[in-house]
Amino acid sequence: MYIDTSGLNHRIEELSTRRKYHFVDQKPAHYKHGRTPTLLCVHGFPDCWYGWRYQIKPWVHRGFRVVVPDMLGYGGTDKPKNPVEYSTKRLCADLAAILDLLEIKKAVLIGHDWGAYAVSRFALWHPDRLLALVILSVPYSPPSLEYISVKTIAKIAPNLSYQAYFEEQRSTQEIESNLNTFLRVIYRNPNPTQRFKISQLYKGPEVLAKIYVPDSDIVLNSEELKFYNKIFEQGMNGPLNYYRTSLYRHEEELAAKLSPNLRQDLPVLFIWGTKDTTTTSSLIHKAHKFIPRLQDFALEEKGHWILVEARDVITEKIAQWLEDLAIEARMAAKVHL
Repeated sequence: MYIDTSGLNHRIEELSTRRKYHFVDQKPAHYKHGRTPTLLCVHGFPDCWYGWRYQIKPWVHRGFRVVVPDMLGYGGTDKPKNPVEYSTKRLCADLAAILDLLEIKKAVLIGHDWGAYAVSRFALWHPDRLLALVILSVPYSPPSLEYISVKTIAKIAPNLSYQAYFEEQRSTQEIESNLNTFLRVIYRNPNPTQRFKISQLYKGPEVLAKIYVPDSDIVLNSEELKFYNKIFEQGMNGPLNYYRTSLYRHEEELAAKLSPNLRQDLPVLFIWGTKDTTTTSSLIHKAHKFIPRLQDFALEEKGHWILVEARDVITEKIAQWLEDLAIEARMAAKVHL
């Protein structure tokens, strides 16, 4: 399937945080500042603004302003080398600064993968800036009082050992040297013909060098894969730095005494694929304890890349959910008149 991304309004701006961000800023035909809702869409790893290619224009057509940044370390956005720059507190400050730049007081934040984690934390660091929150593929997890290292987590849950590999500096060069294969491994569909556990990446470059992932096993078409190869030929250090921030994130959250609970009145939608190994029923059940208005929606037989695998369902489900919220808000306002 070909998706037309031409005609999008691309911007590069220096934020008040002194970092330059590239982002798509697309307004609907009848945009009214202060009245038209803005969707701030945050991608995950390894992705960029292009990850939302199937959603941008349809959501704009439904009357939303859609703002989609390349997150720090990606695409046309700044790529600092030091992992501390990628702490979630700083990323959330950047997202707030984008809203400030656009003179938007409150927005709907939508995040996938690492973006899901970032927008969830945005709801804790900047609770007054959200109209609603949509989390895709990675369920909400509350701040912890105790620090658990990535390597310890990998020992407890071996299927997450790839995160321990990404945390190591050696992974940058090794992945860059086997980029196309790595992207094929990451972007596999939930029913690949070639069985391979991503946790095996911890063994190093020799694993990537021997893997064969056929076109039929990935969710990307040839043009999309070519696009991602071009993006990440710029370097993988920035994207991998997200996995090197666990201690910084913990220390910042502990110092700020962040509450584990999201805002009581905040509408939250969580969507996930039933074949996505990053999501379990226990994690979803736990999230409900901290999010009073959480609604969750399962996509049967879908994997991690639901923005592609279930593109039409995702586009419609989120748009309809937001439109229903707007109707509820108008009805509630009439009742109070």
